[in-house]
Amino acid sequence: MSVGNVKDSERLWNSNYWKVMGSNFLLFFAFYILAPLLPIYLDAQFDADKDLTGLVLSGYVVATLLVRPFSGFMVDCFDRKKVLLVCLFAFFICFAGYIGAGTLLMFAIVRTMHGIPFGAATVANSTVAIDVLPSSRRNEGIGYYGLSNNLAMAVAPSAGIYIYSATGNFALLFWIALALALTGFVCASTVRIPRREKVVDKPKMSLDHFFLSRAWMMAVNISLFGLCWGVMSNYVAIYGQESLGITDGTGVFFMLLSAGLFLSRLYGAKSLRAGLLTRNCVRGVICSTVGYVLFATSLGEWSFYLSALLVGLGNGQMYPAFLNMFIKVARHDQRGTANSSILISWDIGMGVGILVGGFIAEYIGYGAAFWVTAVAQATGALLFILMTRHFFERRRLE
Repeated sequence: MSVGNVKDSERLWNSNYWKVMGSNFLLFFAFYILAPLLPIYLDAQFDADKDLTGLVLSGYVVATLLVRPFSGFMVDCFDRKKVLLVCLFAFFICFAGYIGAGTLLMFAIVRTMHGIPFGAATVANSTVAIDVLPSSRRNEGIGYYGLSNNLAMAVAPSAGIYIYSATGNFALLFWIALALALTGFVCASTVRIPRREKVVDKPKMSLDHFFLSRAWMMAVNISLFGLCWGVMSNYVAIYGQESLGITDGTGVFFMLLSAGLFLSRLYGAKSLRAGLLTRNCVRGVICSTVGYVLFATSLGEWSFYLSALLVGLGNGQMYPAFLNMFIKVARHDQRGTANSSILISWDIGMGVGILVGGFIAEYIGYGAAFWVTAVAQATGALLFILMTRHFFERRRLE
């Protein structure tokens, strides 16, 4: 092999990696451009109260959670590109359902059904990203890949809030999300995936086809962090309006969150390349804990905005480290299962967070809901520092 070919084969930012990053960004952007506004939409359009809103919004999490174990199995056993394209096309079609939903029940059905292709596509796309990365740059590449969905989850709500503030038109947002999803499908269709070697003597059926049982403690830990993100991402806009009197600041909140995610990924890339996964994670969970506690104290606008930056900085260090840890305890033929397992765990936390957050907000108040979030984050941080990081070191595969 020539020197030039060796260098090309070790390139992190190859064209296929860019395409996978782009399709992932568009997938999450299309989904999360609606997230902070849906509680407001359900209240304005269907007069839904807070606990019913939480129930409707958590439906997609349930569907996502149910499909993800099978998604990992599908991408490990079948053509990953075909699986990815089918999922992305179904994801695109579901946005049309929001436009046509005339009742709260119909909207709830569409939202729940949307979780199926969303859950499957996220597993397939992240597994394809691992396939197109050179093995020597995989830790670093996975960290940057996660930036695409983290940035989308932070920037998209800001964009949605800005567009709604300027137009007051929810239908326009649904059409924009539809167009973004279609663009993501087209982008993914041009990706070329290396041929996979056939796995010899692989068990025909086992639990590890659907969930990575070797990572069970890591799964419990990441669920606690998913709970916190579920409450914050879904209720921060209405919390800012009702509890803090901040009517136009949610967009700034998500922009600061995005800035934190971006900066922490750049800062943590060197540590990921060196394999210092647990160190990255410890720094991240501590920083996020400070951010969530500061948010819950509601000291004023300055604490509202500073907490966004701190949570972004923390999650940007924590999540890619966790993703790498899941992959490190899995065999090479379990990449899809490792990806689906961390996402399943995150989804469980998200779903519980949305339901519990809506229930507590209805009967006690949003302040109480975010104090529960702060306690959950602190519990997760202590669990990782005292137990999970040692659990990982004992089970990692070289």
